[in-house]
Amino acid sequence: MTQYGTWSPYVGTDAVFLAVTLLAIGVLLTYLGTKLIGTVKIKRPGKTVGVFMILIWVLSLATLLIAISTYVTELYQQHGAVALPTNPISPTTDLSGLATFIIIAYLTRGYGAKVALGSAFVGTAAAPMIFELPFDLIVMGRTYPPLPATLFTLLFFLPLFLVEISTFSLLTLAPPMNLSKYTMFSIAGMFFVFAVWAFSGFSYPFDLMSITLNEISKVLSFIAAITLFLKPNKSD
Repeated sequence: MTQYGTWSPYVGTDAVFLAVTLLAIGVLLTYLGTKLIGTVKIKRPGKTVGVFMILIWVLSLATLLIAISTYVTELYQQHGAVALPTNPISPTTDLSGLATFIIIAYLTRGYGAKVALGSAFVGTAAAPMIFELPFDLIVMGRTYPPLPATLFTLLFFLPLFLVEISTFSLLTLAPPMNLSKYTMFSIAGMFFVFAVWAFSGFSYPFDLMSITLNEISKVLSFIAAITLFLKPNKSD
């Protein structure tokens, strides 16, 4: 069950195809970034829509927790106690999250404490989702779910995707948020690192290379979130 961590690596032509696909996405995002003049300001939703967005986000989190509980219970019933591997990336994620919250709060301080803290919260919440959404799409078919595998894979990942997408939607509630070429370049960099990781199999972070590539791509996702709150530069 845990031979390769929580998912099995890509091998052979599958690894090459994944790496080329991720590389192409990175190139496309880089190209779009070079074509982006100035910043793209996202229109804020109205108060009613904003409340519904928050409710959907809370409900999606609750649904995910129920799905995880069901998943783990069934996994235990079918396989007994499973020794999960440690996650060596957690310290990097935690430190990046703390740094992102502080930096966004500082960048948006001119909007007042309420907006600055709110922006820091949604920005920090969205940052790991920038990493997780493509990551989950890559590994969802290579995990070790209970049987029937397809049913439990969907039970776990569909609520997870809903959490990720609804978290992104919360960014529109932050007045200082805008999309710039630096965001595109940061996400492109993450995909380039993903591509290198894929060439080596996109394996669970057990060895130095996979741990390093995982950490770098995770940090780039937090940097991308920070760039969403940079002040527009008239020279861009």
